[in-house]
Amino acid sequence: MKAILIFITLTITGLVMAKEHQLAIVIHGGAGTILKKNLTDEKEAAIQAKLEEAINAGYSVLENGGESTDAVIAAINIMENSPLFNAGIGAVYTKQGKHELDASIMHGNDLQAGAVAGVSHVKNPINAAKAVMLNSPHVMLSNQGADKFAKQQGLETVENKYFDSEYRFKQWQAINEKDEISLSEDLLKTDHKFSTVGAVAIDNNGNIVAGTSTGGMTNKAYGRIGDSPVIGAGTYADNRSCGISATGHGEYFIRYTVAHDICARVLYKNISLQQSADEVINHDLKNIGADGGIIGLDKMGNPVMVFNTAGMYRGYKTESSDVKVLIYKD
Repeated sequence: MKAILIFITLTITGLVMAKEHQLAIVIHGGAGTILKKNLTDEKEAAIQAKLEEAINAGYSVLENGGESTDAVIAAINIMENSPLFNAGIGAVYTKQGKHELDASIMHGNDLQAGAVAGVSHVKNPINAAKAVMLNSPHVMLSNQGADKFAKQQGLETVENKYFDSEYRFKQWQAINEKDEISLSEDLLKTDHKFSTVGAVAIDNNGNIVAGTSTGGMTNKAYGRIGDSPVIGAGTYADNRSCGISATGHGEYFIRYTVAHDICARVLYKNISLQQSADEVINHDLKNIGADGGIIGLDKMGNPVMVFNTAGMYRGYKTESSDVKVLIYKD
């Protein structure tokens, strides 16, 4: 009888310890000059509905005992398959009038990571990033090599025109017709919306996974690659501290290794994720004129959403809160 009581006590204690963190998922659909006056009621409602759908898809995986990797993939796939965001279908156009997409994913428990850059035929780039992480000895594959690898892995591939959308085409035409816009700094200054998508999730085992997917920068040339597929810049996860997915001026996020820096400050300075993100996004980046934001989870499953722009498509769901979706700063 005594042995049974000890077993029950240890079991209950183990369950309590296992619940020190909560199940959670947080997502973003891009940041920038997102103002209410620029969105119709219909489009605002459509974006909110799609963000909520993505959150619920990811959280459903978690509450059914699934892993955070699958939750992140589920949420990002919803956004990649929607023309409302610059990822997957609805990706922006390059200078040549084509689409080149990037994505990355990272495990916080063992720091495994995978990424693809400049793919043109993978329907869901985040799936290809996962395949690189799990089924190759590499961290990042690019361009035709990444497309070929994805096809070998049995992932769905499409013609490049699959990613076309009328809205993005008109956006590209308007920019491409302005001869005064250069291919470097001036383009950065005129592209005020960074519609990258991303998700961070924590599962029953306390494993944090972060993922990011994007169609890149409108009118980009020379095979430009931003921060989204760069581990440490646009994506980072470490069970000891946090998981981060970023959206913003990729060149700055790469130079300042934003995602890793935020997690490192949590770990080494022993500060909260909220404070760390504020220091990086609203101080370091803001001081150099770099726009953007991040979403993240700390190791307890607390969501953080920090940005220095007018708005960011974002939302989360945790064991202690229902779905919450936000767009504007206030």
